Amino acid sequence: MASWDIQPQGVQGQLKVVGTHAEDLGKALNRLLADIQEAALAAGTAVPGTQAETAPQRGFMTPPGYKPVGPVAPPMLPQKATGPVAAALVEYVNGRKKGMKAMADRCQAAVLGAAKATNEYVQGDLEAAKNAQTAARNVRLEALKDFGGKQK
Repeated sequence: MASWDIQPQGVQGQLKVVGTHAEDLGKALNRLLADIQEAALAAGTAVPGTQAETAPQRGFMTPPGYKPVGPVAPPMLPQKATGPVAAALVEYVNGRKKGMKAMADRCQAAVLGAAKATNEYVQGDLEAAKNAQTAARNVRLEALKDFGGKQK
């Protein structure tokens, strides 16, 4: 095994910096998704005026003025038609979803792996530190969630 010389205070400082950048990335991605949603809503449809909104679906047993609640509510409420631009934006987001999740998982694995490996190093368990480093490299988040050290 390679020799380790870890400065825990230095790792902690770097983790704070990385955490700040990860939060900024998360905010940027959330803003991107909000902007895309706003653009999809503003894009309009290829349907003329009043036809752009579908009437509520009401069964023959549903009393007039009934306000649905729960999982049955969405199809019974008026719905707006979507146009080709909105549909394209949805496809764009769906196509990028896997990459966005992988980016978030890799950031989380790097931070958790560095913290766990440093913790194990401080406690003198170099094998556990090596395992944490490997789990971070392989983005195995489930292996990094438990921050326990040596069992005494």
